[in-house]
Amino acid sequence: MNGHPVENSSIRLSTNTTDCPEVAIPNEIFFTIATLGILENLLVLIAVGRNKNLHSPMYFFICSLAVSDMLGSFYKAVENIFFTVFCTVSYPRCQELLAQTIDDIIDFMFILSLLGSIFSLSAIAADRYITIFYALQYHNIMTLKRASVILGAIWTVSAGSGIVMVIFSYKTVTIVSFTVLFCFMFIFILCLYIHMFLLARSHAKAIALMTTNSVRQGTNMKGVITLTVLLGVFLCCWAPFVLHMILIHFCPQNPYCICYLSIFQVNGMLIMCNSMIDPMIYAFRSPELRSTFRRLLCFHKPSWT
Repeated sequence: MNGHPVENSSIRLSTNTTDCPEVAIPNEIFFTIATLGILENLLVLIAVGRNKNLHSPMYFFICSLAVSDMLGSFYKAVENIFFTVFCTVSYPRCQELLAQTIDDIIDFMFILSLLGSIFSLSAIAADRYITIFYALQYHNIMTLKRASVILGAIWTVSAGSGIVMVIFSYKTVTIVSFTVLFCFMFIFILCLYIHMFLLARSHAKAIALMTTNSVRQGTNMKGVITLTVLLGVFLCCWAPFVLHMILIHFCPQNPYCICYLSIFQVNGMLIMCNSMIDPMIYAFRSPELRSTFRRLLCFHKPSWT
């Protein structure tokens, strides 16, 4: 994503003939952000795995989102390592021998990250919806077994779609499908939000009559707020790149479009920033997860084993 020769030709900026210079970001910055994103999300996975109090469907979906974020950072780390170590140092002719293969692998990891994030956020939204409006039946509806099946379906569909998109990456229909899926996720979660907030007030009045359920309702609404923040960060970090993909296919010669395409590397950096920001949101919004982070980082003996 930062101008290497193996990049998809459909997103190169060589056609930039306007007065807008291409904004270049050093590889060191990309690599640093990618490394932090991988380590932070790996910490999330370890924390949920070790703390039995976090073994719930919502945190499993959060782990799925963390894996997606790791892929979003890992593909850039792989790209930088490949070009720095193999192309520059060891194998000067690797561009001729492995260019297309590496390009496809990197593109697949990138698409898998985006699709995994989209479906994981949708699953978290559906989970929060059930906890609010079907609170008493939640544990019967959203069991760990069903959550595992949902996660399996998410990654199977994501992997299959990723392979198809890589094979047909030069087709306009692929970009259109990519964009439609992105918009569908946003509309789906938005509809859930509207329904939740329209009925939450009346539900809160009914549930407030019972103390324990009132506490549960407050916890569930806190989860909705966490999801809102995650979704907002996701849209801010990924939407510029999705817009880039649309512009490069539908108005590649327009001066205004070309000017926007000149910040391609900035858009790529935003994607990796999303991977770095999400774990901070988890820690800020979840006292249990924050406590687990603290115990892991300070090597305290856990009380939940």
